Amino acid sequence: MPDSNPNPPCGLAPDVLLTHSMSSSSASWNRFQKFFVRYPEIGFSIDVSRMGFSEHFLDEMAPAAAKAFDAMKALEAGAVANPDEDRMVGHYWLRNSALAPTEELRSAIDDTLKSTLDFAADVHAGKITSASGKPFTRVLIVGIGGSALGPQLVSDAIAPVPPKLAIDFFDNTDPDGIDRTIARIGDELATTLTVVISKSGGTKETRNGMLEAETAYANAGLDFSKHAVAVTGDDSQLDNHAQSQGWLARFPMWDWVGGRTSVMSAVGTLPAALQGVDVPQFLAGAAAMDAETRKRPTEDNAAMLLALMWHQAGGGRGAKDMVVLPYKDRLVL
Repeated sequence: MPDSNPNPPCGLAPDVLLTHSMSSSSASWNRFQKFFVRYPEIGFSIDVSRMGFSEHFLDEMAPAAAKAFDAMKALEAGAVANPDEDRMVGHYWLRNSALAPTEELRSAIDDTLKSTLDFAADVHAGKITSASGKPFTRVLIVGIGGSALGPQLVSDAIAPVPPKLAIDFFDNTDPDGIDRTIARIGDELATTLTVVISKSGGTKETRNGMLEAETAYANAGLDFSKHAVAVTGDDSQLDNHAQSQGWLARFPMWDWVGGRTSVMSAVGTLPAALQGVDVPQFLAGAAAMDAETRKRPTEDNAAMLLALMWHQAGGGRGAKDMVVLPYKDRLVL
């Protein structure tokens, strides 16, 4: 059926429209080539070319970007980031301990990582077993916030299928949720290792989850202490409780690691290793991304470009939120 309106929109002739389309496509291609960043060695890329920023935006933001680069360098060198509590922010060092500002910190990071990997290896080899002497088959993580979300992300995103140890979580105080988890574990509670995670060692929700776990083990006629591990600050309530009760092991958390960024401390490396994740490779990947996102100029730095795009889209005052849509079920967290 012939077009009932053969005239092109806006009164433009077909050849003019074609020229305009070709010109627009060429401009988009040129802009894509200019603002597409790819790190081939780690399989990462980002395209910001379709964000509505002007050709001069990056030049205009250069002073602010330089200030951010300098602040990042100072943080990684051990500058105090929380003056109220006189704390550094050192989770960056967890994936490359050579960056830590003192030998004491480097040793603490390396020794803790080794101890988590050794513990997991001993569990897998049957050197560390349940109270009955049977090998562990599952791990239950008791924590909330970053103490659970980080291990959950690793479990969903990169844990092998099937994992060496199946994993469950008490990450809320909902009695129904806890009951469902215990029911799902069932008779395997007898071969379940429980890891209680709390940086402060006094988080009430985590303590409640621990008490629920203790009760479940007791109801099954099991000695909880022979199935329990703590990840917490030195000399915390949880640390002292675990020590007094004779738990299987205790792993440290440090005040310079925030809960939300703790996944590469024992908080994350222990559960990951127990599931069979290649933890050294996981840390190496993060360290490689760190190295890429410390580079200048801004045009080659994916992290800085993303930050500037968010700044631009939000009018420099957070007028818009960033929403991440993962078209990969394993990245939902």
